Amino acid sequence: MRLAPALLLASTATCAAPAEPAVDAGWILAKIARPAPARTPFVEVRGSRLLKKPLRLTGEYRRPDADTLVREVRTPYVETTTLRAGEATIERAGQSPRTFSLSRVPELAGLQNGFGALLGGDHALLETHYRLQADGTRQRWRLTMTPKDAAMASKLQAIVLTGRGAELRCIQARPVGNGEAQRTLLAGAAQDAANVTDAAALAALCDGAPAR
Repeated sequence: MRLAPALLLASTATCAAPAEPAVDAGWILAKIARPAPARTPFVEVRGSRLLKKPLRLTGEYRRPDADTLVREVRTPYVETTTLRAGEATIERAGQSPRTFSLSRVPELAGLQNGFGALLGGDHALLETHYRLQADGTRQRWRLTMTPKDAAMASKLQAIVLTGRGAELRCIQARPVGNGEAQRTLLAGAAQDAANVTDAAALAALCDGAPAR
């Protein structure tokens, strides 16, 4: 006995796996939180019209405790930035450390309020500074953070996070205007980018494509 095409389609649909549930911001933030102490490698790509090719930095983010965020750049230069108690301290080899208020450097304050809060799983702090919008599925998601502060919004259009499951793989800072996005690849994406130099390939990695 042969089944009619319509019956075959109905049978196939019945046996298909259930659709994966959509994600929300709360699910993403809970999954990517990393209680202190924690550390993760990064590869940062900075584009500029003044450069023939994007500047590529490698290093590590560390949270030695819940109130401190450390950003260590290891190549192409060595620099350590420590954010704690409303202040930033920048250290470079052969130079005296410089300490100043985060209020003087909005981008570093944004790093503390953004990335530090992400690792800490501080949903309330993030919603104080950003509007959050989640898209995708639990296997491949995107979280868009739009700044509420007018001064920051005049320079920064949005911060876009992409990831898979509990892994935050990339952070894109999208400037206002025609400037190029600054991409920071983390964890598995940073490892995938170890031998990747092409700007388009690095952008694809940030968007979730596999390394070639």
